[in-house]
Amino acid sequence: MKRATLLSLLCAVGVLTALPTTPLARPAAASGTASADAPDAPADGPQEVPIFNTVKTKLAEGRSVVGGTVATADPEIYCAMANAGFDFIWIEMQHSPITYTDAARMIWACRGAPAIPFIRIPAATEGDIQKATDIGALGIIVPMVDSMDEIRDAVTYAHYPPMGKRSQGGGQYGALWGRDYRAAANENIMVVAMIEQPAGVEIVEEVANLEGVDVVFVASSDLSSFTGRRQGDAEYEALVTDVKETTLAAGRAVGGPLAWMSSREGYSFFQAPSATSLIRSGARAVLQAADPCFGVPAGVAPVEGEDPCPGN
Repeated sequence: MKRATLLSLLCAVGVLTALPTTPLARPAAASGTASADAPDAPADGPQEVPIFNTVKTKLAEGRSVVGGTVATADPEIYCAMANAGFDFIWIEMQHSPITYTDAARMIWACRGAPAIPFIRIPAATEGDIQKATDIGALGIIVPMVDSMDEIRDAVTYAHYPPMGKRSQGGGQYGALWGRDYRAAANENIMVVAMIEQPAGVEIVEEVANLEGVDVVFVASSDLSSFTGRRQGDAEYEALVTDVKETTLAAGRAVGGPLAWMSSREGYSFFQAPSATSLIRSGARAVLQAADPCFGVPAGVAPVEGEDPCPGN
């Protein structure tokens, strides 16, 4: 599908019209094709650290951010989403066959896009986090957080010393974010902890107060799956309220599904539906706008008392 067509379908859904459309300035990428294997070492003395992660800046300003979900290894779809108005792109690697090679190509294909690349890693391992950060992700989304060891590992592997134990390997991060990336990385990398089960809720106070955790995300569907309770159920809502209030008290941002943006207070970090879902919804909207009889069964009037669909 051509990019222009996909963009029109996304816009037709209507979920993008309220999103911020003026990205903050980002630093110039390293010139030419210089390798990022040996970025400049941090200089001695106090330095002004550039913040190129606009998601972090917007949250610090008290604004909400929305990420579009991409679960298919198609750079054209990624670029359409990254330029559609989202603040960040949630690259889904926990529940998709996307590889790090795929993700690297997607990020590089739209290296000038305003949406910041975030990756939901398969697990909080050193290898997964090292690869995700090396290919340029500025957000590490950690699924299924139910132990402090897991989230501590994520913070450790996502940050360079002295804060963490990220090694200085090769990757495209320098070409994406500039030659001063090494000195600025720790201030720009974000860690998002997903709470998906009661065991995660039990440790949420420790998670939210852990240095290096920026967002605590309520995984609404999985929380329902693990508890057997639906939204609105008293037990379910008590867990959600616990996560939200504890996280806000720790001064961290609270995340949740985009549907909660207009129905629940206190949330500022949202996951939008996937690209394929938006394409499907956008296609329906386009067809319905062009044909009032689209999807109307034969012999059924779309408006009572009127029948603009004769012979349908």
